[in-house]
Amino acid sequence: MLRSFSRNACLTLLLTLAPATWAQSPGSASPQRAIAAFNTARKSPLELHAFLAKMPKGADLHMHLTGAVYAETFLKQAAVDGLCVHLDTHAFFKPDTVTRSIPPQPVCGEGSARADSVFKDQKLYDALVDAFSMRSFVPSAGISGHDQFFATFARFGGLDKSHAGEWLDEVATRAALQNEQYLEIMQTPGFGNSAGLGYKFGWPATPPSDYIRAGQSFDRGDATGTTPAELAKLRDQLLTSGLRDEVESARKELADALATRNQIEHCGQPNAALGCSVQIRFLAQVLRAFPPQQVFAQTLLYFELASTSPDVVGINFVQPEDAYMAMSEYHRQMLMLDYLHTVYPKVHISLHAGEIAPGLVTPDGLLFHIREAVDLGHAERIGHGVDVMYETDPQALLTEMADRHIMAEINLTSNDVILGVTGARHPLPAYRAAHVPVALSTDDEGVSRIDLTTEYTRAALDYNLSYLDLKDMARTGLEHSFLAGPSLWAKPDIFTHPAPACAAQPTGASLGSDKPTAKCLDFLKSSDRATQQWELEHRFKAFESALPSPASHTIHHSP
Repeated sequence: MLRSFSRNACLTLLLTLAPATWAQSPGSASPQRAIAAFNTARKSPLELHAFLAKMPKGADLHMHLTGAVYAETFLKQAAVDGLCVHLDTHAFFKPDTVTRSIPPQPVCGEGSARADSVFKDQKLYDALVDAFSMRSFVPSAGISGHDQFFATFARFGGLDKSHAGEWLDEVATRAALQNEQYLEIMQTPGFGNSAGLGYKFGWPATPPSDYIRAGQSFDRGDATGTTPAELAKLRDQLLTSGLRDEVESARKELADALATRNQIEHCGQPNAALGCSVQIRFLAQVLRAFPPQQVFAQTLLYFELASTSPDVVGINFVQPEDAYMAMSEYHRQMLMLDYLHTVYPKVHISLHAGEIAPGLVTPDGLLFHIREAVDLGHAERIGHGVDVMYETDPQALLTEMADRHIMAEINLTSNDVILGVTGARHPLPAYRAAHVPVALSTDDEGVSRIDLTTEYTRAALDYNLSYLDLKDMARTGLEHSFLAGPSLWAKPDIFTHPAPACAAQPTGASLGSDKPTAKCLDFLKSSDRATQQWELEHRFKAFESALPSPASHTIHHSP
């Protein structure tokens, strides 16, 4: 995102410079060329990946920043920071002492090593890359893919957030190389003071220890302390005691990271890097596996942040959904969101819901998470949504999501490595059959050792999706982004008729052309979302017109 640019300047950049990095200027674009090329390429997974790497993919709406960075980057940064690494746990830590030399060197102690020594020890280097990711992981007794995946974050978590701008550069550059144009990145800006206030005031009433009450029939959890009056009083206490003071520091933390990214990539300069063409916004992520007083204080802080920062477009709840606190507090947390949505109705909400599967939690635990995220949490998008067919009356839930245009963020690789859910056991076909809008995303591409092209390739091969199916998914991602402004399309999730302002284009031109009509241009200048959607159509025109005609597109295989 070019935060230093005005919206008009950004629109000019998108309509002129960015497409040139991908293909020739759009001529007589035809999806038939792309369909034929795709159908030929899908005969070889490698050829299909190469085709899809160049295909415009719009947005990645479900990406955690630290989880998106590759282990190799963390190793380099740990060496620069003078960190140490535990040889048994493979976790970074900051040393208590350093040498008196110039420059000072870390003193790591027995059972550990300096991070900068890793590059001289290939065995340790490989072990750390494996420890920070799913690379080479094989489940064993007591250690599942779920366990390994979530354990990685604590291992590289010793790195300082001052590297966030470098991490943004990495993910933006990778996105640009795959013809992506927009990222909504989940990040946790500082919230320590707000959490402290939460513990100071406590919860309005003491919650029971178990979310399923012994001796009673199943219910969805405890609601103690969540009446509107109780939550309103707690909100007032937190705000009047200084919670808003942390909003500015959180805003500055994210703005500084974006500024560093822009500086690294020389955005706005003649030598701007390709990554500058990728816009970035943040979702502030709340840690849900904690007591309600902390969760409410952090959630309130981020609602305030999203109400004031142009860089933050919404909130999300994170941490393993099957964790005890996340499960036992789920209903209470949805009630928190139900209340806060009435106070901050313009703040967008996307929620991790249904990232659980049979065997991971009790059968009762599979019955209601997506339903409550929709009905109480006011989620406009559902992250993962894997357990949807195990929820109470799943067909009614799917129908409601379709009718209300609540999108499902589909993370195929992460659902596979964390939950073991893949192929016919994944609900992607059920969502599509019910006409629920869906878009592909990466979740934690660094931990999973993937990229968005990997997910497109996997979706095409595992679910027999066509080029037009994938094209619709790319459009759906931008349609359901939390960018400001109305959509380019006249009706939600119907990508055939543009909004009235852009419906009439000059003869020979179409959506995504270099020169929209004056009326359409004024409309685009008023809407960040429509601007990005117009740019996606421009990229599709460029991509499709650059492909060879169907008759000449063949793949040569070795004997």
